[in-house]
Amino acid sequence: MRSFLKPMAGAMCLLALATAGCSAGSDGTSDAEPPRQSSASPSASATESTSSVTSYAPYVSATEAADNDSAGSPSVYNLSFVIADGSDCTPSWNGTSAVGDSSVKSRISALKGDGAKVRVSFGGASGKELAETCSSAAKLAAAYGTALDAAGSSLADFDIEGDALTDSDSVDLRSEAIALLQEERSDLAVSFTLPVMPSGLDDDSVALLQSANDKSVQVSTVNIMTMNYGESYDGDMGDYAITSAKAAQAQLKEVFGTSDSTAWRAMALTSMIGTNDVAGETFTLSDAAQVREFASSKEVAWVSMWSTFRDQECQSGNADQDDALTDCSGVSQSAGAFGEALGG
Repeated sequence: MRSFLKPMAGAMCLLALATAGCSAGSDGTSDAEPPRQSSASPSASATESTSSVTSYAPYVSATEAADNDSAGSPSVYNLSFVIADGSDCTPSWNGTSAVGDSSVKSRISALKGDGAKVRVSFGGASGKELAETCSSAAKLAAAYGTALDAAGSSLADFDIEGDALTDSDSVDLRSEAIALLQEERSDLAVSFTLPVMPSGLDDDSVALLQSANDKSVQVSTVNIMTMNYGESYDGDMGDYAITSAKAAQAQLKEVFGTSDSTAWRAMALTSMIGTNDVAGETFTLSDAAQVREFASSKEVAWVSMWSTFRDQECQSGNADQDDALTDCSGVSQSAGAFGEALGG
């Protein structure tokens, strides 16, 4: 997904689920920290008797409020994006604001005002993910922890794409750092946000998940970015999202040796509403309703969108709000309509 470098913008308890079982809370996060075991079978009591409800958790700017942030009544907001401050191992919001900035803290406090939680999303499509700049797992874990503490959050999302996804050294360093952080913070719930195609996750994404598994990272959710497939994909975006989800879910079952229902509950779906970055790809309100219905039927952990400040119709002639890739959706809609559709 895009970053907010210009105002704007891809798990699992799969290790946990495949070893000891975990349950998803009503906000789509893992509330239980299962014991670390070597058993390959999930706990029946944790994965079969607990009902998972699909929640709505849109991506929002951590630095700038949008009129449509609350549309669809999110239970969690994904705050975008924490990256490195230049080449330093210092976390910052989009490379421009310190994680402890007072205006950001006020923003986060307002988002939490109605009882919602915030999830800190590290990475994104622009700038350097901290694993690419920190020299050790201990320093990287400390940088992640600093950002989480500043936001008052125990939810961490790692949006890994582009060069960061193909850099095996930073992938392994990140996995090691997250494992260290989870040893310190037993309540830390981790998600990975990864790009996907209708054929499923690519080899680099699978390798990232395997690295997390090898380093004993407890992952609550794999969030797939159902968007920007390529110019040859000019069909129905709702259908593509569902096809992508089915392919990725089959991969998660195979990689982590878990059950069908467990793999669905350890998945999240994020769509780029309206006009996508690839010409010919448009995710409509009808697609949003289709994806929401499918996700609910499978008890997917959560659905999301890029992003709340784009959830409005473009204003013709308004140069400040006419970019369908950064400021609006590029389709005919009422303000907040995508949030309402995805929120159920």
